[in-house]
Amino acid sequence: MLLYSKIGKPIFFRIDPEKAHHLVINGLSTAGKIPGIPAISRGMYGVAESRELSLDLFGLHFHNPIGLAAGLDKNAKAVDMFANIGLGFAEVGTVTPRGQAGNDLPRLFRLPSDEALINRMGFNNEGADAMAARLAAGKKRRIPVAVNIGKNKVTPNELAHEDYRECLKKLYPYGDFFVVNISSPNTPDLRALQHGDELRLLLSTVMEEMEIQSGIHGGARKHVLVKIAPDMTDEQLGYTVDTIAQSGISGIIATNTTLSREGLAHDNAKESGGLSGKPLKERTTEVIRAVYRQTGGKLPIIGSGGIFTADDAYDKIRAGASLVEVYTALIYRGPELLRELAKGLKERLRRDGYHHILEAVGADHRK
Repeated sequence: MLLYSKIGKPIFFRIDPEKAHHLVINGLSTAGKIPGIPAISRGMYGVAESRELSLDLFGLHFHNPIGLAAGLDKNAKAVDMFANIGLGFAEVGTVTPRGQAGNDLPRLFRLPSDEALINRMGFNNEGADAMAARLAAGKKRRIPVAVNIGKNKVTPNELAHEDYRECLKKLYPYGDFFVVNISSPNTPDLRALQHGDELRLLLSTVMEEMEIQSGIHGGARKHVLVKIAPDMTDEQLGYTVDTIAQSGISGIIATNTTLSREGLAHDNAKESGGLSGKPLKERTTEVIRAVYRQTGGKLPIIGSGGIFTADDAYDKIRAGASLVEVYTALIYRGPELLRELAKGLKERLRRDGYHHILEAVGADHRK
């Protein structure tokens, strides 16, 4: 961790969080185009594929189960570099049909004493056409890329399904799989789409469009997941998971950021927006456990929220996650984190007598 903790982090943490964010993404984007840099990055940070951690899911091959959560690379600028620093997959976006500026600045806040971030970005992105052009121009990808799709702020909820349809029309050929984001707390009323008739309409529209696009482009229909919030009651979560399970959707990402501020020490806790990082760890694991239990382990789960150590990742896998995602921990720990997580997961598998990561998925339910 020395290179990042001693050099990179002190520099980045002196800069405004959003400026540092753009610096990192633009830097990775540029570095990926310089001959020799991708290979050097793989040597420094890459995670070698191993028999224990590689897996096939959603019709795709993952070198390891550790991916990048949505929000870091909103416009798919640095996709080619993520494989070189050890990630097993990357989720880009959230992208909306039309580009939009997002919420007013400042809108990203660090809480170092809590190892957390608060953001109220508001789906700032360049739009689906710009992302499609960028992904189309990329070279052959080394890792699967998920495209996280959302609705424009000005689109009323009753027309939200058409925004998701529009994103799929434009991006279907370029994503390896897709994620329907209905759980960001920073787009007004978006979370209302997680429930009842609005959710049913949205998911039936998404599945219909996926069918149409697979017919146009050929091959098996690509997979689509739904990203849910951590702030639902048990009853709301049960209904939401039930609707998702009945819709033909391929899986669930648990979870997005939280509105809770429980147990925070830093002054920035007063800022509005979604909280990510260490304080989310326990709640996301609870949600994963509940989803796995309700679906009998038949609906694959990607666990996201508060993963800083191999134990954090392994807890989510044992609770029912087949894959996991990091974001905030990368900001605090740097790319060295990924090799540490992969090494730690292998040690925990061996300790528990497992030969492959999939044997550990949902293990807590079989005690």
